[in-house]
Amino acid sequence: MAGKKQVRVNTVWQGGFAFSGSNEAGQTVLMDSPLAETGPKGPSPMQLLLISLAGCTAMDVIGILEKKRQRVTGFEVNVVGDRVPDPPQRFENIEMEFVVRGHQIDAVAVERAIELSENKYCSVSANLRPSARISSRYRIVEEN
Repeated sequence: MAGKKQVRVNTVWQGGFAFSGSNEAGQTVLMDSPLAETGPKGPSPMQLLLISLAGCTAMDVIGILEKKRQRVTGFEVNVVGDRVPDPPQRFENIEMEFVVRGHQIDAVAVERAIELSENKYCSVSANLRPSARISSRYRIVEEN
């Protein structure tokens, strides 16, 4: 269909519960199960989902803050997800904490950037929201 964008990935078994996933450019990520006998060789698919959510919102927020000429020197997103106990053990609640480091960061700009990401731009968030409650908070750390 015209206007629709396809995303293609490939996942290949690496033995045990380990799989490598790659995109069309050949960039790869290794994922594994916490149940792997020798210990996991990478994050689990559910951990990668939270990492994807953090990355998606981080890209939005940092981009918006840069456009607003905020002097950001460091930025991170911490995420905690609560899963329901019964299969398929989907995420029920997800809490996100944005930590913005910089010089004279405007709290209103941070709030607006997070709001725009959550409600307009982050496609990962949009895919999770029908079944998971996502909440966020932020901290600004003034750096000298």
